Amino acid sequence: MAKFKPQYRRLLFIDRKIREGNYPNCRSLGEEWEVSPKTIQRDIDYIRYELDAPVEYDSARHGYCYTEESYRLPAMNISESDLFAVCIAERALKQFEDTPLYDKLVSVFGKIENALPDKLSIHPAWVDNRIFFFPEPSTTINPGVWEIVATALRDNRRLRITYRGPGKKKAADRDVEPYHLVNFKGEWYLSSFCCSKQAIRTFAVSRIVGARALSESFVMPEKFDREKMFGDQFGIIWKEESYKVRIRFDVNVAPYIVERDWHPQQKIVKRKDGSIVLEFVTNHISEVKKWVLSWGPGARVLAPPFLVEAITSDLAHALNMY
Repeated sequence: MAKFKPQYRRLLFIDRKIREGNYPNCRSLGEEWEVSPKTIQRDIDYIRYELDAPVEYDSARHGYCYTEESYRLPAMNISESDLFAVCIAERALKQFEDTPLYDKLVSVFGKIENALPDKLSIHPAWVDNRIFFFPEPSTTINPGVWEIVATALRDNRRLRITYRGPGKKKAADRDVEPYHLVNFKGEWYLSSFCCSKQAIRTFAVSRIVGARALSESFVMPEKFDREKMFGDQFGIIWKEESYKVRIRFDVNVAPYIVERDWHPQQKIVKRKDGSIVLEFVTNHISEVKKWVLSWGPGARVLAPPFLVEAITSDLAHALNMY
């Protein structure tokens, strides 16, 4: 952030005078604000080039005007604690660095910082050295694909995507109705209705090598609302059927489990030996299996039975590799 900025109140004054439509110039503005014309010229340059204001000089009327009638300079009232929050949020943008969102978000934060008044004395350089974010490993997304997918999502338009699955040499075309874009553990996913499979399918956006919006529109079914599909937080591979999961965590792992909310409707039963049993209902069984395995011998699935069998099989296969 720049150490010195034009006085923001003066910028608001210039903005108001331009919007009045009297074509003020640097001399008239400087006289009214009691500063030099050069100071006003620097302010106008700042408004034009740093804040992207549509301000132009009309040589016939010898003054400035806005080329967009509805434009007005945004007034910003922000405290130092607000600015600190902005700085922290900007650091968190690193998790989007490999997506088309990153440059746009950085630009927005830059405009916020540049629009701040002089009275704020905090300088966020120390944040870089003292506060860290470790983003999830992320994939790279084709910006053109992202724009097409996002536009189709907004307009409820069908998409024809060319998708290469993991480990596949050839890509295949799919016609889909895009329902949601979801960021999960460093990857962006498109949750859609697949027209060929006649079922909900989830596609990693980084694996979409081509996309084209089709002329057909669609209406999103009410039963596929966001809460139903992703509300239990465990994953993005949606299934129709839900299951009640019960997991026992031993005394060494239990403290790490009870200090977080893993599921919106979770229930924790404490046992006399210091262990706990975590219960919740989910349709994201595959992600639950991976999560349980990440706790090693500290976690044991009690229900449902088929999840117990799946984890037993995975552990047996893993043991055979050593």
